[in-house]
Amino acid sequence: MRSERRADMVRLAGDLFAQKGYRATTVREIADAAGILSGSLYHHFDSKESIGDEILSSFMSEVLAGYRAAVALAGGPRAVLEQIVRSTSGTLARHRAALAMLQNDWSYFSAQPRFDYLRKALREIERIWITQLELGQASGVFRADLDARLTYRLLRDVLWIPAQWRRAGGFTTDQVVDEFLWLLFDGINSPTAKAAAGSAADAATGSTLKPA
Repeated sequence: MRSERRADMVRLAGDLFAQKGYRATTVREIADAAGILSGSLYHHFDSKESIGDEILSSFMSEVLAGYRAAVALAGGPRAVLEQIVRSTSGTLARHRAALAMLQNDWSYFSAQPRFDYLRKALREIERIWITQLELGQASGVFRADLDARLTYRLLRDVLWIPAQWRRAGGFTTDQVVDEFLWLLFDGINSPTAKAAAGSAADAATGSTLKPA
C-alpha cells in the first residue's frame, strides 16, 4: 500500500513538473495534488530532488536498457538503429513527464552533481549511435559522406519529440516510428544498399516490373 501511494505521488509530481517546470513546482503543490499535508510528503521523500531523481533515473535506465539490448541482439547497424528507434519511442511514450523535465529544465539538472548520471547516460547514447553509423559507413550500408556526429544530433532532436507529434496530429507511436524509419533509411542508405534492398524485395515478392 505504501509503495502504491509513493508511486502515485511520483506520478502526480511528474505531471506537475511537466506542466509547470521542475524548478517552478513547490513541495506544497505536490502535496496538495496528492491530497496530503506538505510535512506528510517527507515520510516518503526527503526532498523534491528525490522525486525528480526517481522519475529521471527510471526513465534513463529504461532508455539505456533498450539501447544495450539492441546492440547485443539486433545484428547489423541498420537493424540496431531500427530497434533503438522503436524501443526509445515506446519508452518516451511511457515517460512523458521525464522527457518534459529534461527538455524544460536541462540547464538545472545538468548543473547538479546529483544528476551527473544524466550526462553519462547521454554520452553512452551518443557513442552507440555514432558507432553504429560508422559501422554502417564502413560496411557500405550507409553513405560514406555522412558526418556521423551531426547526423546523430539531428536524429536525436527529432526522435525525442514523438509525444508532441502524437498530441498535435493524432498520430500513434507506431505511425511516427514507421515514418521516421522510412525517412531515416531512405535518406542514409548508400545507392548500392538501396539497389540491393530493392532487388531483394523484388525477389521476395516475385515482381517482374522494370523501371521506365
